[in-house]
Amino acid sequence: MAKVVVIYSGGMDSFTVLHRAIRDGHDVYALSFDYGQRHVKELTVAAEVTRGLNIPHKIVDITAINELISNSSLTSTSTAIPEGHYEEASMQSTVVPNRNMILLSLAIGYAVSIGAEAVYYGAHSGDHAIYPDCRPEFVQRMNDVSRIANYEPIEIAVPYLTNDKAEILRDGLAMGLDYKNTWTCYNGRDKACGKCGACVERLEAFTANNTVDPLAYE
Repeated sequence: MAKVVVIYSGGMDSFTVLHRAIRDGHDVYALSFDYGQRHVKELTVAAEVTRGLNIPHKIVDITAINELISNSSLTSTSTAIPEGHYEEASMQSTVVPNRNMILLSLAIGYAVSIGAEAVYYGAHSGDHAIYPDCRPEFVQRMNDVSRIANYEPIEIAVPYLTNDKAEILRDGLAMGLDYKNTWTCYNGRDKACGKCGACVERLEAFTANNTVDPLAYE
């Protein structure tokens, strides 16, 4: 059984990736990051899920990076979360500069330290338009670096890189997953807003799969 690290945000994509890694027979270690995101509620959800699965889970506080990269609406309370679809230019304000390179670097270091063979993360094709660090070119280059950055080569595994959110959800539903155990909304309120890019794309995915989102919306 191969040991792997899964970057697990608590969102529906990483929730599916987490379970895909488990179903594929891996010994999974979940890793979450508090980078000062407004939707910190996702970390509470992540902790509940991993506790229920009885798998190792670390939540790492990296909020200090906001002294350097604080211009994203996801981390700045002075900037409103934009509403609309991911493909709209306004969604660029949700980009946290270099976030995935930072998270992957830390996860790779963790993987080396525990003797894991790979790091999984949930980039997908729906992210390609707006998030440069979710595109295939980025994943390929990071994989190249990861294999030479340590004595132990670590693979970056991205099982849904060419799939959209509807296809990811379809795979999760086929695994019998319950998506009430996820949090997607960029606004960390009691209920999901239904209007931010994350909510819009999530709702579209459920509609495409002819099923109802179990989350409560405002």
